[in-house]
Amino acid sequence: MEFTVGLHERPQTLHGIEEGLRAVDPAALVDADGATLRIAGAFDIPSLWGALRRAGHDVASHDIRILPSVCCGGCSG
Repeated sequence: MEFTVGLHERPQTLHGIEEGLRAVDPAALVDADGATLRIAGAFDIPSLWGALRRAGHDVASHDIRILPSVCCGGCSG
């Protein structure tokens, strides 16, 4: 699934966030656009929220938005 997450401030580095996310999903991807993260991985909102909080980012569940799927179904038939 893909998500956007609004942080209260722009992260200085993505390293800690990447480590926290990859502890849950080793294939997780994250990118930042200012104080907004775009995250792709095998998360639901509670697991993503927990990973971000463990990485030191005080986000609320309403800061996390699930994005519509862009999957065309071609990879898995």
